[in-house]
Amino acid sequence: MIFLSFDIEEFDNPLPYTKTLSFDQQMSISKMGTTRILDLLLQQKVAATFFCTANFAIHATDLIQRMVDEGHEVASHGYYHAKFDVKDLLKSKEVLEQLTGTSVYGFRMPNMMPIETTPILEAGYLYNSSLNPTFLPGKYNNLNKPRRIFYEQSLGQIPASVSSLCRIPLFWLSLHNFPLSIYKRMCIGAIKKDGYLNVYFHPWEFADLSAPDVKLPSYIVRNSGNALVNRLSNVIDCFKQKNYRFGTLKECLVYFPER
Repeated sequence: MIFLSFDIEEFDNPLPYTKTLSFDQQMSISKMGTTRILDLLLQQKVAATFFCTANFAIHATDLIQRMVDEGHEVASHGYYHAKFDVKDLLKSKEVLEQLTGTSVYGFRMPNMMPIETTPILEAGYLYNSSLNPTFLPGKYNNLNKPRRIFYEQSLGQIPASVSSLCRIPLFWLSLHNFPLSIYKRMCIGAIKKDGYLNVYFHPWEFADLSAPDVKLPSYIVRNSGNALVNRLSNVIDCFKQKNYRFGTLKECLVYFPER
């Protein structure tokens, strides 16, 4: 089972490097990337989960509606990407449910930061996908955490996927920088070990990041834009050839129920 997910947010990542991007510019870049993602998924006929900030959704209602119309799951990524308040768990859920006319079951913290289980349950979510069970210098060390779906107080915890050996993260930066043959081999190894693959990306990665106001490290810009669209399409083709099924993360709770 393949679970593709996208953290749909205002493009505030350049702010540590440059403060020249206005909110309108941030939204323009993220909208461009989101459109390319949706076009790719429509062409490939696969469903995915979109973790959206309420702030993005309010300013891009047409794209949110397109996600729903094309069979994707809309989940919460908080209210704002750059700041978090525990009250945002419920506020963002309510905004997204109002905009989509559907129930919101899942939550993911910005930057995959840790969050307590109880407030997520109290806000009415069924699952949390905020755990990257690996070590990233300067961010987190989750090597002692489960790598496969588990439950806490009835909340489904769906970790991001890592390689079968050494827990190399298989997230967005890996698709940018690893040779495609190696990336696909590691993904297949994770599927064989865990029974599923949960990988995540961001809309701005699929946009054009060559503008002078966008100052990001080379390891982020490498293979971005249409190059990343083509790389992800190649990976999807590989999974299809192996007859892997694609689904949304809320389906994960069905295939891996609480024991």
